[in-house]
Amino acid sequence: MLKKLLGIAPKLESDGSYSPSKLALKMSVSGKTDFESISHPKIKGQRSKILVIFTEQKNLKMKNGSYFSTGNHPVEALLPMLHLKNAGFEFEIATPTGKPVVFEMWAFPEQDEHVKSIYKEFQNNFENPLKLSDFIATSLDHSESYAAVFIPGGHGAMIGIPEDKNVAKILRWAHQKDVFTITLCHGPGAFLSTTLDDQEFLYKGYNMAVFPDSMDNQTPMFGYLPGKMTFGVSETLKSLGVNLMNSKMDKTVCADRGVITGASPLASNELGKLAVKTLLEKFN
Repeated sequence: MLKKLLGIAPKLESDGSYSPSKLALKMSVSGKTDFESISHPKIKGQRSKILVIFTEQKNLKMKNGSYFSTGNHPVEALLPMLHLKNAGFEFEIATPTGKPVVFEMWAFPEQDEHVKSIYKEFQNNFENPLKLSDFIATSLDHSESYAAVFIPGGHGAMIGIPEDKNVAKILRWAHQKDVFTITLCHGPGAFLSTTLDDQEFLYKGYNMAVFPDSMDNQTPMFGYLPGKMTFGVSETLKSLGVNLMNSKMDKTVCADRGVITGASPLASNELGKLAVKTLLEKFN
């Protein structure tokens, strides 16, 4: 009751999950983003397609048994897409089984016309995505058409995707075929899929910006998460040999070989700019 009065109690949703408290939303969600509407040079080469792998899952289980109402963070998904779209890249939207994309709509920047516009433009694709097995069956032999695989963050990226063998197959394909991998925040959790079936971790020795576990450990105190996480993304990746480039939830971005990463939602705009610059330098 005291937590409710103080505005730090997570909000109970109709399905029994919890979304962030009033205080957490006030601290972490803004009506507008820092998106910069830049006139980027356009992709001229053949590699103009980007596969975007979204989560179709909503509820992430915490250590205490409660569920966090999550999905893909809209800013982390849509700001990089805005920059890439402005540079002439095209998107193929996919989820693991072809179920609709799930967004953290409580994090949607309702006053940001740029974000609202691209969300509306691709809403039908979000509601009717490809399934990864179909992408694998039809597109892996056409790597010459693809510039990147993009895996947005949001805690939903930790539900199923790190255990998905099709995600692992696509990441290995990208690694072998000079297709870039772009991700941020909790999205790098997808890289854990490359260890399935006792395979060697694909990114040992890579520099990456990743959401820090230390921040996830703090957020239950003000009601962002309804409990502690079952495991931490950044420390798990570090234990596998990743070099972490940030220790805070900040705007850090990093490009190392074929991998482009960002630290948090705050890095979404910078990640989009870095992704465009890196892809154009490689493929134009």
